[in-house]
Amino acid sequence: MKIRRITILSLLVLGSILLAACGGATGAADDGTMKIVYVITGTLGDKSFIDSANRGLVKAAEEFGYEYVAVEAGTDPAKWEPAFVDTVQDPDVDFVIVGSNDLMEILYSSASDYPEKKFIVFDNVVDFEDECSGCDNIYAIQYKQNEGSFVVGLYAGLMSETGMIGAVGGQELPVIADFFVGYVQGAGVAGITEENVLLQYAGDWGDPAKGKELALTMYQQGADIIFQVAGGTGMGVFQAAEEVGKWAIGVDSDQGMIIEETNPDQAAVILTSMLKNVDNSLYRAFELYEAGNLPFGTNENLGIAEGGVGVAYNKYFDEYTPDDVKKLILEAEASVKSGEIEVVSVF
Repeated sequence: MKIRRITILSLLVLGSILLAACGGATGAADDGTMKIVYVITGTLGDKSFIDSANRGLVKAAEEFGYEYVAVEAGTDPAKWEPAFVDTVQDPDVDFVIVGSNDLMEILYSSASDYPEKKFIVFDNVVDFEDECSGCDNIYAIQYKQNEGSFVVGLYAGLMSETGMIGAVGGQELPVIADFFVGYVQGAGVAGITEENVLLQYAGDWGDPAKGKELALTMYQQGADIIFQVAGGTGMGVFQAAEEVGKWAIGVDSDQGMIIEETNPDQAAVILTSMLKNVDNSLYRAFELYEAGNLPFGTNENLGIAEGGVGVAYNKYFDEYTPDDVKKLILEAEASVKSGEIEVVSVF
């Protein structure tokens, strides 16, 4: 009888230990820590859009005490939706973050099916009137990339010695077209005609070889500065610029300073970058959430005035840019911010 009592007690103690261990492994449900998950249609390491979002979420998690996980669904589109569904169905996940147009349809249905979950979608517009009416658990962020692209288009036009510039986009999407129209408008102000702004879509976000091929063709045609708006594919634009001794402009993050850490020679051909401050916007979203002011059920569009987009004024910009060009760029940015200059948009 005594042996049986000890055995039962041992089992109870063992069970308590196992439950405690399981609670620690799954994350946050037991201790009340909020868990946020970023579902990535691709992988970390693009030194651009994805990494920028990750930086902002890491900062928010560290400052506000969240558990944060980045789910890298890879480059196979067949794996994107299952990764998103698995994340939403995880009972420990409180916030799901996405920045991909390819997940909008499943986002709409999930927001309705899982009203207890909260969602942040960035770089996409949510149709709160029709397709997702009543989706008061989604907050959507957009960026006035046309404004930032206007400024770097003006900059490229002023810096060009051949009178011809280019841009390489990832996929033919409205958001990338919005980069392009601002870029063309800015170049026009600098005196570059529309036909001398070469534009190409790579059709892929993770193919540096394709980006390099397109950029080399543009350089051969006479372009001396190319703006990359193509994620990982755009890394090939930098490779091409370094190879032929021409210039490039980065996107989303300050790519010159990021690339300098591993490849200073390549970084030195990146004059500047058009900043889409995804990191700041996501950190800002959680600041608002902590204050009880995150406007769920709305789209917020952040431009130069709101700090959503801008230009990287780094050491390469400072070294290679003449003072008169610096002055014109700062004036143009201020004019866009004030509304004096109205930048065209596809939206």
